[in-house]
Amino acid sequence: MPSLKLIHRGLVLVASLLAVGGMITTAPDSPAQTTFSPEVQQSDQSQSEGFSIPIWIYPLGTIVILFIFLPQIGWIAGLIVIGEREVGIITKKFAIGKALPAGQLIALNGEAGLQADTLAPGWHFGYFPWQYSVRKEGVIIIPQSEIGLVVANDGRPISADRILGKTVECDSFQDARKFLAGGGEKGRQLWILTAGTYRINSALFEVITAANAAKHGMKPNDLKVYQIESDQVGIITTLDGMPIEAGEIAGPMIKDHDNFQQAQLFMDGGGRRGLQEQVVLSGSWNLNPWFVQVEQVQMTEVPIGYVGVVISFVGQSHQDVSGASFTHGNLVNKGDKGVWIEPLFPGKHPLNSHIMKMEMVPTTNIVLNFTSRFSGEHGYDSKLSALKLLSFDGFTYELEVFQIIHVAANDAPKVISRLGSMQNLVDQVLRPIVGNYFRNSAQEYTILDFLVARSERQAEAAEHVRKALRAYDVQAVDTLIGLITPPPELMQTLTDRKIAEEQQKTYEIQRMAQTQRQELVRETALADIQQQVVTADQGVKIAELEATARVKQANGEAESIRVTGQAQADAYLAGVNALGPQAYTALQVMKVIGDHQVRVVPDVAVSGGSNGAGLIDALMGMMLWNQKEQTCKNGEPQPQLLEQQVE
Repeated sequence: MPSLKLIHRGLVLVASLLAVGGMITTAPDSPAQTTFSPEVQQSDQSQSEGFSIPIWIYPLGTIVILFIFLPQIGWIAGLIVIGEREVGIITKKFAIGKALPAGQLIALNGEAGLQADTLAPGWHFGYFPWQYSVRKEGVIIIPQSEIGLVVANDGRPISADRILGKTVECDSFQDARKFLAGGGEKGRQLWILTAGTYRINSALFEVITAANAAKHGMKPNDLKVYQIESDQVGIITTLDGMPIEAGEIAGPMIKDHDNFQQAQLFMDGGGRRGLQEQVVLSGSWNLNPWFVQVEQVQMTEVPIGYVGVVISFVGQSHQDVSGASFTHGNLVNKGDKGVWIEPLFPGKHPLNSHIMKMEMVPTTNIVLNFTSRFSGEHGYDSKLSALKLLSFDGFTYELEVFQIIHVAANDAPKVISRLGSMQNLVDQVLRPIVGNYFRNSAQEYTILDFLVARSERQAEAAEHVRKALRAYDVQAVDTLIGLITPPPELMQTLTDRKIAEEQQKTYEIQRMAQTQRQELVRETALADIQQQVVTADQGVKIAELEATARVKQANGEAESIRVTGQAQADAYLAGVNALGPQAYTALQVMKVIGDHQVRVVPDVAVSGGSNGAGLIDALMGMMLWNQKEQTCKNGEPQPQLLEQQVE
């Protein structure tokens, strides 16, 4: 530096003056010195005795002399001093009988020019300035979370089938001699520098960091440690390696290259350039941007209630493991080309979406609506509509059907292998099966019969669809008939019939109600007269008993009368025999009159005459009767009025 040189020159000047002064004051007397007079000598001696040189001037002068001449001594000895954070880049100015071969930049065997070896920190002798030029460069520092790319300015040419120089054991480019001797190639290198401090020969290697990326046409972010976010996966495309084999779309899996961080191991393992099967998961990776390109995509998520069937476009070709019973497609092991026999269960999976396709298959029950009024959230039935049917009696009508299906998790790969997707299952299998069955069934029944026997048609349809879908490894849970839309005129007829039937039922119910009401009245009346009925019934029984008693009594009386009569007859016969018939008869008459107190003579006798006074006589008689009645006492016979017409 100019300021240091000025200070050095100033110190040299001061030291020279001090040194000269010291030598003058300390020099001994010369033998040829002129002899002076005693007075003069005495005067000089007195002056000498009054002036003395400090002793410290001698070591100081010595140090100054060494300081002045040391650089020249180092220059003469070829001394080079390298600092702790420096690297000495050597250029040999000439070499007798040695010259660099054509095309070679760095000398390995003492040729003139830039040397492969560098100077480490410390003192180095023998590098004479007339033969060597040493340039001091700072060490290379790669900060944390960054990488360094290296370009070699010398080495063997890179082969035509590659674009990056192969990795050579050279202590991360710090040993240029090993790099060149080990077959290192010039140009951009596969190996990268990770975080740390490196003593690199800048004459051979050019290091690109985030700090100088712009000078080399790169972005600082290209020199950062690559970060793959969580829940994402890195899809890798390599830019070097052998070409991908014909018929393949991605390079095969290569082992033991530490997720493309050991690029040379990838190349040695037969890695191919282009899209790779292997993916890189979330994390921080020291990746060479000249070697790989990374595309981050979301991990493949399989939600609950679904399984994922993987269709791979890479791997071993069509090694079918489905078995002899499955003849409508091929299933392969995981990692092979084709439909994987093992589905992916709910969760997140790091799939390479550029070489694999995943079909989601719901494992819950799916309702497919054969109607245009609405569709399910899954969207499989968005193209379905109500079935248009023709009945046996020639009427057309629409029928809505709701089909419930279920696909088991282990059967999902078979369904996808056979049909390709769940939508194809609906469009190519389910819709024809359901539609064809109901069209055939509708033509066997009149529309009214179909309406009336709806539940029977539904059960038959469910059984038919269940058997048909079983052949496709799909379970038909149920088949339900929804809205039926017959022709309006037929519906009017049906409505009228129904109204008539309902009216008939109403009338029948009313009749039954009246009958029941009559029964109620009758029963009520019977209940009301039940006591009388019981009384009458008892009376009948009593009458029967009384009649029986009277009959028996009459029989007794008759017997008694008969006996009595017989006795009287015997008595009468004896009387007749004794008195004679007339006498005995007169006797009996008088006895009867006497026994019954028969009045022979009337109390009032009125007789009419021819003079017309009969009415007056009668009235007079009544008056006499009344007077007689008032005078009669209880128990006495009443007077009788005897009216006799007198002529």
